[in-house]
Amino acid sequence: MNIGIIVYSWSGNTLSVGKKLEERLAAAGHSATLEQVTVVGERKQGAREFQLETLPDVGAYEALVFGSAVEAFSLSPVLAEYLKQVGSLDGKRVACLVTQQFPYPWMGGNRAIRQMRKLCQSGGATIVGSAVVNWAKSRREKTIAAAIDRLAGLF
Repeated sequence: MNIGIIVYSWSGNTLSVGKKLEERLAAAGHSATLEQVTVVGERKQGAREFQLETLPDVGAYEALVFGSAVEAFSLSPVLAEYLKQVGSLDGKRVACLVTQQFPYPWMGGNRAIRQMRKLCQSGGATIVGSAVVNWAKSRREKTIAAAIDRLAGLF
């Protein structure tokens, strides 16, 4: 299966999880490609004014994983804006990934997933699953491994 992993990563944490997922999917025999959504210039976390620089094309992918960090207990406005502009997701199987600093998913991660799901479904996507990685916990590596297992198992 041709799977696109499209992330917005402000600090590099979400990108690092995306790379691990790309490796796992490739090892399972999928064609997996990691792409980044970027903004023009530097953006301070939480800033609501920005211009998207790269808008990865989803047309070639059969399935997608969208990933972003949680900002202010919500989905990053950068990935939210990208999802509004991405175009049709009709016929695409989509999984959602968020990373967050707080230790529990109910501290923003669950809300960010709901927001991402809604944006993807409004574009016609079929949501197949999601994962939240809590960065601050001492179990970070186990949480990342569990998220990779969960997401890779969806495809």
